Amino acid sequence: MVKKFLIALFCVAAHGLFAQSGTLSPYSFFGVGDLRNNGTVDNQMMGGISMYADSIHINLSNPAAYSKLKLTAYTAGISHSEFRLKDFTEEQNVSVTNLDYLAIGFPVAKNVGVGFGLMPYSSVGYNLANETTNGDGATVTNVFNGDGGLNRVYLSLGFEPIQNLSFGATVSYNFGTLEYERLQSVEDVQFGTLDRRESRINGLDFNYAVNYNPTIKDKYTLYTSVLINTQANLVSENSERLGSFSLVTGDDIEVIDVDLDAVNLRNTELKIPTKTTLGLGFGENKKWFVGGEYSFQQFSDFKNDFLGLENVIYNDASTMAFGGYFIPDYQSLSSYFNRITYRAGLRYDVTGLEVNNKEINNFGITFGFGLPLGNSFSNLNLGFEVGRRGTTDANLIEESYFKFNVGLSLNDRWFVKRKIN
Repeated sequence: MVKKFLIALFCVAAHGLFAQSGTLSPYSFFGVGDLRNNGTVDNQMMGGISMYADSIHINLSNPAAYSKLKLTAYTAGISHSEFRLKDFTEEQNVSVTNLDYLAIGFPVAKNVGVGFGLMPYSSVGYNLANETTNGDGATVTNVFNGDGGLNRVYLSLGFEPIQNLSFGATVSYNFGTLEYERLQSVEDVQFGTLDRRESRINGLDFNYAVNYNPTIKDKYTLYTSVLINTQANLVSENSERLGSFSLVTGDDIEVIDVDLDAVNLRNTELKIPTKTTLGLGFGENKKWFVGGEYSFQQFSDFKNDFLGLENVIYNDASTMAFGGYFIPDYQSLSSYFNRITYRAGLRYDVTGLEVNNKEINNFGITFGFGLPLGNSFSNLNLGFEVGRRGTTDANLIEESYFKFNVGLSLNDRWFVKRKIN
């Protein structure tokens, strides 16, 4: 029954995944959009750390964790985000709801597990307007719109050849379309001008992981991990249309296709630099855990020749994240609250994005709960995140956000022969 339910969920939700824009951030204009968190709700609510692995949960960020699976696990997650966008003079409240991931993982042999799934990789979604005055004293209005994003399908393998030492690898195929539009109108001028650009992108990337989790004093576990997400080599097929439009009807007028072949911009490469993550944690199995991770990425190597922006610089990026969980008594029969998993964490992202000579960084605080479902190993994960990104300096926008996550983790048993007594 569980398998049939998840297959139906995949079919229905996949359409929504590919159709969503996923963000309302003006900073999604840069790079390949907002890079989405690729962890499950339970990982995200511990600050996004990815080193922890157990036998019943899928870890989307760490392929070595699949070696720990003892049961087939299905997981799906959705999120709802509320944004307050503020500049120096005004503010606006917006919201967006997304499907975050669909995945299955299962053991195929002793200490060997595989998984596959579907999730967003990045999102573009913004609508901005600004007004200036030209040399003749007329008001010039520019409207910027963006939509689209990249999605990802992946296949992971994790195995543990030596006790407490596990390895894993993930191959991901990324694909999607990014759309950008700029509309300009001048006061008392009948027609406006338009610039529409589109990039159809696809490409592979690989993620490798090593976990070493020795037991200490027969009770505690030391968690160490190294993750390397290799450079994503994406190919972008581009198109651009220029022309004018009627301010009265909104209809296009004299729109032409730009010859991008003449300037070698028809097909361009987008290289997302290698990202390395180091993790260290400590805990007591099924009782408590605390850990931290540091990630770094030479994002200064990134460029997007097709957009050709003059006010943006890409610098090296890094992230510091801390988090953990606590379970009062996972075997408690008298109190349901004692069996709940309580999670919390925080993170600080130096995104590497610099706009108008100002760094665009992010700080977030996370917390959540893992709610057991009946007497099974399945659970419902609820998560919350509050944070802030950007600044109001230099004519920029500061984002304050509140995010609510819901994740479902179900377990089943595959590849087990039925026994008749």
